[in-house]
Amino acid sequence: MTEQANTAAPASGSRASVKKLKTAARATAYQKEWFMGLKERVESGEPLAIVNADVPQEILRAMDIPYVVNQWWSAVCSAKQMAPYYLNLLNECGYRQDLCRYCSLALAAAIDPEPEKGPWGGLPKPTVAITRLTCDSQAKIFELLAQEYGVPFYPLENTVPLQIPDEWWTKARRNWDELFEPHRLDLMVEDFKGLIRFLETNTGKTFSESRFKEVMKLVNEQAEYNKKTRDLIARTIPAPVSITDTVQTVMVPQWQRGTEWAVDIARSLYEEVSDLVERKEAANPNERIRLAWVGRGLWFNLGFYQHFEEKYGASFIWSIYLGLAADAYARYGEDSLRTLASRFVGMEDMLHMPPWNSDWYVKEAKLNQIDGVVHLISDSCTQGAGGTYFIKKAFEAAGIPVLQLRADPVDARSWDDSAMIKELEQFLEERVKVRA
Repeated sequence: MTEQANTAAPASGSRASVKKLKTAARATAYQKEWFMGLKERVESGEPLAIVNADVPQEILRAMDIPYVVNQWWSAVCSAKQMAPYYLNLLNECGYRQDLCRYCSLALAAAIDPEPEKGPWGGLPKPTVAITRLTCDSQAKIFELLAQEYGVPFYPLENTVPLQIPDEWWTKARRNWDELFEPHRLDLMVEDFKGLIRFLETNTGKTFSESRFKEVMKLVNEQAEYNKKTRDLIARTIPAPVSITDTVQTVMVPQWQRGTEWAVDIARSLYEEVSDLVERKEAANPNERIRLAWVGRGLWFNLGFYQHFEEKYGASFIWSIYLGLAADAYARYGEDSLRTLASRFVGMEDMLHMPPWNSDWYVKEAKLNQIDGVVHLISDSCTQGAGGTYFIKKAFEAAGIPVLQLRADPVDARSWDDSAMIKELEQFLEERVKVRA
């Protein structure tokens, strides 16, 4: 089947983003090449895991078990304009309209009577399914997905903090044992040991401690380059790049972390951005306003952001993707499995629990010299929609205008492009005080 046949017609108002960086083009091209290679590996008999984004993929990497990240697959389906087909399929099968759409596209692929028509020939049948119990919908989606494929399912526990830390980002790298309560780390380490036994039993692969340490080292190298890139963009006005380039260039290698390729892309991104700064080249030479996009990417309409650059000189220069890649992934410690636990035990808190997330957002906005914030809220996501009141309150207390834009990051069916542009333009003119 041709690439064209796999791609549905663009949703109304959606537009492709125009990327500037060579590294962005490399990363985007690689993901298809990697996926086709993965399909060949699975067809030749190798195991495949489908995992949620907050599963410790470093363990699978160390065991040489290929995996597909649920949210990466959703973003690809949405960018290929396939999400409406999959979501309609779920609704026709009796699933409710407001099912968490961002996390359910792989389930739709599992029940699709013609799976080969999915992006790049469709999602291969996995050998195992793994998620964390971070929300009720996600746990049930993975359980149903595993049932559809007839494969074993491993749910990892999730704990919540009893203490509220000050400035978690100052401790996460090297002093994480002061940040996370010991009982949370203890439980997660035991859960990881259970996951390793589960994977060895169901895939025939074995866990290598030396390989695991090498993977952890590579992840830290990647994270340090991401921090240098974030810091460089933050202090450079006008910004050398916008999120149109950085989102994909950070997230494609994020799902490949623990590989030399991912480190190379992170290094290349930093060097390319550094070169732009030295040559005083800006993503938007007419930059007048710096904006932050809080929440998930608008995967079916990645060119949306550029309309405001052209009309208002308003550049979206910050997203959670590079910000988190800079602050939330690097970990240093002697005990590798416990160090890995420290990477994931607080991930949900950092992303979705005020004041962990709200304090960090404000810190990032100040660091990046942000003039206004657009916060994408998807009401179908119980994780992402929770705590939004406190996020808005934190930005406003810091004197930073914020617009809460309600839309789904993957579902183009209810997207009204004209209405969304009008709402954001009104925000820019009335709250951020910028004119076209």
